[in-house]
Amino acid sequence: MTPWPTELIASRHDHQLARLAAAGIALALLDAALPSPLPGIKPGLANIVTLYTLETLGWRAAMWVSLLRIAGAGLLLGSLFTPGFWLSLAGGAGSLLLLAASLLLPARGFSVVSRSLLAACGHLAGQLLLARGWLIPHDGIWLLLPPLLTAATITGLLNGLLTLTLLESATDET
Repeated sequence: MTPWPTELIASRHDHQLARLAAAGIALALLDAALPSPLPGIKPGLANIVTLYTLETLGWRAAMWVSLLRIAGAGLLLGSLFTPGFWLSLAGGAGSLLLLAASLLLPARGFSVVSRSLLAACGHLAGQLLLARGWLIPHDGIWLLLPPLLTAATITGLLNGLLTLTLLESATDET
């Protein structure tokens, strides 16, 4: 029997991304267990991990953590490849696109809180565009925009403040 020609060795960075993705999955599971005041409104706690990763390791790491979290949570919740999974993926993609765009703009105008607000709005936009194009092909879906945008603004603000606190406590420890 011949040995494998290459052996994959996980780097310290790989382990760090895996830990962050696991934390994101845990928060996504907690998020799914929380009661929702209205269908489709969740706090998006797992986005805290994506924002933390963006601020500490950069956009590419945040993208991997976000995608791993979405796939892992979908697998554990039994929703992998269901419409809910695709909505989550579309929301994650919208969020990541706005986060990438925010990195191209002057840093003085963007804190982790403002990036969190952008990410929340990007998440909502991605989900609504997919829902309009695939699940509910009717313009009536736009009537959901005011309450969903209000919820996205509130949760984006809270998640941004929580991420800021987490980043400040991590800085204080070093």
